[in-house]
Amino acid sequence: MIFSVFSRAYKPIIASLVLVSVSGCASYYSHFAMFPAENSSGEPRHVRLSWQSAEYPGWWFAGDKATPVKLETQCSDRVWRLRDDEEASACGEGIRACGEAGRDRVAQTGQPASGSTRCMSINPADPDARIAEIEGKLELLVSCTPAVVAEGEGDDALNLDYLRASSVPYTVYVRKAPRGSMRSRLPEFDESVCDAE
Repeated sequence: MIFSVFSRAYKPIIASLVLVSVSGCASYYSHFAMFPAENSSGEPRHVRLSWQSAEYPGWWFAGDKATPVKLETQCSDRVWRLRDDEEASACGEGIRACGEAGRDRVAQTGQPASGSTRCMSINPADPDARIAEIEGKLELLVSCTPAVVAEGEGDDALNLDYLRASSVPYTVYVRKAPRGSMRSRLPEFDESVCDAE
């Protein structure tokens, strides 16, 4: 009886201590890159990649974790997310983003892309690649082009263009900084370029 009361009274405290110890073991980082390229229309644009990670010490039971990689193209409303888990749909292995029917085309053939088309991949030669394992450099392969580059008119217009497809992967150098630090701020796009067009 006394043990039962003792156990009930201290369960929340024990649970809190466990949670603190688990979260306290990880180091949190922001990863990002910005590089000049062209969109599918041949216009010069900057492209930004970003993601977050949690790194655990080697002795800890949990492995390193990472969010999907977010890929944005200057002046575009289309945002890609490259994933390395089973939720990334059935378009291959490794770190990839799948096409969307009606929105993408296979660059090599011009055929419509689907959810089984791998439109973008990071370190494409490695089917076991994981976002949490990316170090200072990555290769980005783009295999699709937008089916339409714009949608709507006037103030409701959306730019759907994105990074130009290439048979050779882009080599991208990535910066890493402790999350929340001054160095972890994402570089910003110059939106005046978009307004001018």
